[in-house]
Amino acid sequence: MTAWTIKSADWARYGATLVLCCLTALSLATANELVAEQSADHNVVDMYIRDDVYADYLRFLNGRAPLEVSQFSGDYVRRDVVDMVLVQQALALGGFKKSFTYRPGNVSFRHSNLLEQGKLLLSFDSYWLDDAKAKADKLFISDAVIRRGEYFAGIFYAPENLAVARITQLTELRELSAVSTSRWRTDWQTLNDLGLKHLMNEPVWASQAQMVNRQWVDFMLMPLMPSLNNEFRLNDIHLVAHPNLVVQFDGSRHFVVSRLHPDGERAFKALQNGLRQLRAQGRVRQAYQQAGFIPDLQRYRVLNPIAPQKNSPE
Repeated sequence: MTAWTIKSADWARYGATLVLCCLTALSLATANELVAEQSADHNVVDMYIRDDVYADYLRFLNGRAPLEVSQFSGDYVRRDVVDMVLVQQALALGGFKKSFTYRPGNVSFRHSNLLEQGKLLLSFDSYWLDDAKAKADKLFISDAVIRRGEYFAGIFYAPENLAVARITQLTELRELSAVSTSRWRTDWQTLNDLGLKHLMNEPVWASQAQMVNRQWVDFMLMPLMPSLNNEFRLNDIHLVAHPNLVVQFDGSRHFVVSRLHPDGERAFKALQNGLRQLRAQGRVRQAYQQAGFIPDLQRYRVLNPIAPQKNSPE
């Protein structure tokens, strides 16, 4: 074997070793980057949320962090926006330090499934107790944020529908039609108990609003929106609330947390802790009152006042 052949073999081995070292270093760098990303992502939780709620949430905050909010009056505040702020305040007070990455979109139709599968940590939109209890094997249920007797809904209708605008009492409302979905147990039961002429079952909320807008049915029930003059607008849909009549719901609303999510149990404990602190400070009821969700009953008359129950929460 010639000296040149030996040197060539040495250089070949050297080159192969150099390439291997470079590939190893590159792999380690890539692995370190992935670990760093995973470490960063470990402190962030994806949160799927309906896009219209998210838009109003951002407008209401107007650059503030949720934890900075102490007053809930003003533009764009609505019940689900109040829910969204309160749940984050409660989690922080309870010691849950992870942040949220929002994934807005038309997700309401699969929201419940994501929770039950453990792909969504919690719902920023509170649940009726009856709806939550039906899935208690998959969901942790918080203390009430809206207690029994505190939930009042406006009667929303198309501005041109004078039949709704002119009603003054329950007997007149009973001559009208409404729309909701039987999947919402408390809403459906409330409307059934009103004894309406006709109640349409439509599972898609946007379709419900469109049916009322086109006067295929007379009205639907929605939380009051005083910051928006109790008018609801979405694309070509325009609805208004009756100026001085409301309907009272017999139920309480609660936050739910997925039992199957990796952070579920820890988040639920923090949420309960924080909610109790907010409740003790009087900030939960105050938030819904300031938002106009719990209305001034000197201005509004309740068509169907619920009967008091013994040992019900104050």
